[in-house]
Amino acid sequence: MLFLQTFIYYNHLIEHIKRGLLEVKKMVAQESAFRGMIEFLGKLGVYDVILPFLLVFTIVFAIFEKTKILGTVKINGQVVGKKNLNSMVAFIMAFLVIASTQLVALISTVMANVVLLLILAISFMLLVGTFFGDSEFTLKDYPGWTKFFMIFMFIGIVLIFLHALNWLDALFKLLDGVGTDWVSGAVFFAILIFFMWFITTDQTIGKKKD
Repeated sequence: MLFLQTFIYYNHLIEHIKRGLLEVKKMVAQESAFRGMIEFLGKLGVYDVILPFLLVFTIVFAIFEKTKILGTVKINGQVVGKKNLNSMVAFIMAFLVIASTQLVALISTVMANVVLLLILAISFMLLVGTFFGDSEFTLKDYPGWTKFFMIFMFIGIVLIFLHALNWLDALFKLLDGVGTDWVSGAVFFAILIFFMWFITTDQTIGKKKD
């Protein structure tokens, strides 16, 4: 009799545990309203059609307005670019870009990684700025660091494009065929030569200023 009561008790306990686990799974599976809205916008094509179109159109139109390569007109005595031609060409180029799913995927990957680089730079500025107290911190007073970050960002953008084009995989396969020892030695000497050039260039600039 005691054994039967114990068995029934543990059976009810297991049933309660199963129900609790099911409730937890339901809570995890439920999505927030904002996440559902984002997925709904994705189904509408906002992320793979509208946003890439607006991005390409804005960049191309801004370049045409800045360079004025499609001609100029005078309005109230000021020379400005031909907005009708600039907007039309930018509109066509943006449509041609979104017509290719590969280009849209490339743009999405590149822009997401570029934002990560931007966040990295801002995080560095925030951390270094804490040592300056109330004074304003900018990299204008540190030309060496400015050059370093320009080179770092350039290398980062090149690597982002190579990764988006899947060219890094081919490069890694080529390096594996050459041999890790040769590659590591070449990279080490390249970094060493770069730092030697960087240090000596800063010294020569300082001597010229004095």
